[in-house]
Amino acid sequence: MPVPTWTDERIELLKRHFEAGLSCREIAADIGVSRNAVIGKLSRLNLTRGRSTDERRLDRSFGQGRAPRAVPRLQYEMLATIYGESDAPDVTGPIDDGNRCSLLELSENRCRWPISTPGEDDFCFCGNSAPDGQSYCAGHSRLAYRPNSRARVMRG
Repeated sequence: MPVPTWTDERIELLKRHFEAGLSCREIAADIGVSRNAVIGKLSRLNLTRGRSTDERRLDRSFGQGRAPRAVPRLQYEMLATIYGESDAPDVTGPIDDGNRCSLLELSENRCRWPISTPGEDDFCFCGNSAPDGQSYCAGHSRLAYRPNSRARVMRG
């Protein structure tokens, strides 16, 4: 007959460790079970730790769990700033948005760059002309295919 993982003694020990503020990893090591077993048992016992006010504030700042929208130019500037790329190609202007299309309208030579968030009413694809066999137009290719600037920094 198999020995039960959660004996009355282990459950009491789990509760004491939890109330003492030990992490799930520490509780698991002391009791002799896996961390996932501890997490599962705590969940079944409805034992949860209150989240800090910072965590709750962070959740509210993201609204309904949707990421903020950004225009491609802004995305490009953010990436250039993050990677510190000084030899980034010059962007000559905004990417034309007059050819936007749905998934059903996409063809082999149209840009497949997604615009907006999938599932939203305004979701579509760029639709500009994409060069021979490429997935994106010239403007979105500058965003998608960038030299590995981080590798250059690490080697140098």
